[in-house]
Amino acid sequence: MAWLLRPDALSAFDNEEIRETIPRYVDVARGGRRPLFRIDQRIFLNGDDDPWRSHEEGLRIMSECLTEGECPEGTRERGQRSLLEVKISLARSLVSECRLCEWKCGVNRLEGQVGVCRVGAPRVASAFIHMGEEAPITPSGTVFFSGCNFRCAFCQNWDISQFPESGSPVDAGRLASAMDELRGRGARNVNLVGGEPTPNLHVILEALNLASEDFPVIWNSNMYMSEEAMRLLLGVVDLWLPDFKYWRDECARRYSGVLRYRETVTRNLRMAHNFPPGEMVVRHLVLPGHLECCTKPILGWIAGNIPNVLVNVMDQYRPEYRAGEFEEINRRISREEMREAYRMADELGLRWRSVSLP
Repeated sequence: MAWLLRPDALSAFDNEEIRETIPRYVDVARGGRRPLFRIDQRIFLNGDDDPWRSHEEGLRIMSECLTEGECPEGTRERGQRSLLEVKISLARSLVSECRLCEWKCGVNRLEGQVGVCRVGAPRVASAFIHMGEEAPITPSGTVFFSGCNFRCAFCQNWDISQFPESGSPVDAGRLASAMDELRGRGARNVNLVGGEPTPNLHVILEALNLASEDFPVIWNSNMYMSEEAMRLLLGVVDLWLPDFKYWRDECARRYSGVLRYRETVTRNLRMAHNFPPGEMVVRHLVLPGHLECCTKPILGWIAGNIPNVLVNVMDQYRPEYRAGEFEEINRRISREEMREAYRMADELGLRWRSVSLP
């Protein structure tokens, strides 16, 4: 199939900085290597009274083989489960007393109870080939889940994130079919987004176990997952696409209604970066009037703690949804503010130019 791509999307995989920074993702997208979830399916673990201990042993095996080279073919013996099957079981236990995100509501979502995210059964608002993502990601097979654990006043997808009843219900089989179809139509990846994908982790893992196509998995998230959910995502996500919105917790609470934002997001970013391959494109949406309190310390933290990742310093802020309730953010970002943000990124030596949209 012939794609009408932007020039930067066509050439992105030939960009030296991109190939150096996210080499495994590029290989998987091109079909040259296995996605991580396929390796999960080939690591077999003995039964254990403590499934988390079994899972950690699987992560140890996976980390070693990713560091040393591709993992060997495994053969299932009686009583063994694959690492992906262990992850599925643990995800279902988390969602039965929901601890998938840092809110840790404790409701039994398997029985239809809902917490802060208001997500009952997973629903997909849309699944399509997205031509407007960062250069190495486009064309992207995006799956937009309904519902979110944030209440961002300026959300551009508020009709999806704040109305979890939007879209259509999906089970693991339908989600797997949608993923396969996107890859078959030429998507470089399957890009899990929303809303927020985290409340749907159990069904996503089940779908990956059913998928027929090979594709890199992108986790496009606010990164407010619990530490337990993060551990389940390690060894599944080929490319992390995290938002890092705020540095000051007061800003996160005021505009997104969340607590302990910086502590949670920085913990999860470190975990994602430290587990191989640790490939990542960090998104920072520059908010009007927030260069000193958020943009500057965020970019500095990235440079000092997760070096050599790609960074998208984004100028796409628009005062949508409820932004008009907050006078200080009820305007577009100025050119002067963006020039200053880019100057900060350059001074810190961040890799941002090769992923920015034209």
